[in-house]
Parts: sequence; C-alpha cells; structure tokens
Amino acid sequence: MNNYETVFILNPVLSDEQIKETVKKYEDFLVSKGAEMVAKEDWGLKKLAYAIQHKKSGFYHLFEYQVEGEVINPLEVEFRRDERMMRYLTVRLDKHAIAWAEKRRKRNKEKA
Repeated sequence: MNNYETVFILNPVLSDEQIKETVKKYEDFLVSKGAEMVAKEDWGLKKLAYAIQHKKSGFYHLFEYQVEGEVINPLEVEFRRDERMMRYLTVRLDKHAIAWAEKRRKRNKEKA
C-alpha cells in the first residue's frame, strides 16, 4: 500500500450540502476500493491564482490515504466526469512527505 495525497477544488457556486455530498462521495469511493483514510481537511473557499471555468474562487479539500496504486486511475476518471470538480492533483508521498504531513496535522490540531 502506498501513501497518497489528493487535493481537489470544487465549484464555488455549490451549496454547503452539495459540497458535503461530493466530498462524501469520493471518500466512500476510496474506502470501497480498500483505501485507509489517514486525514481529511477542508480548506474552505480560497481565491484562485487564475480563473478556471470563469470562476475566481473554489472550495479546496485534501484527502490523505493509503491504497494500492491501481485505484488512483479510476478515482481520477471519476473526478474528470464530475462537473462539480474544477481541478485535482494526486501525488504519491515518500517518507519525507509523510513526515511533513504528520507535522502539518499536529500543528493544525494545536491551532484548533
């Protein structure tokens, strides 16, 4: 099992209920494929560096999880099919990135 991190941006015109539904959909998709969720973060509405689909902001979300590599392609196919999804990026974490992510989660927990 590899460690992965996926950041995705949802359309800013979505309601809170639609955002929660979309995030839950992808979390359930990963879990159904055997993924173990390590962390989920809602970064909220952020301004974009450049317009995407004529939108200047979007709702950012981060998933950190462990899963086999062959699950990533079907996940990204689902992202491409969803009109609520503006952008996404999935990266495989090495040992240094895993350590940094743990430190980030600890720091965020202390702030809260």
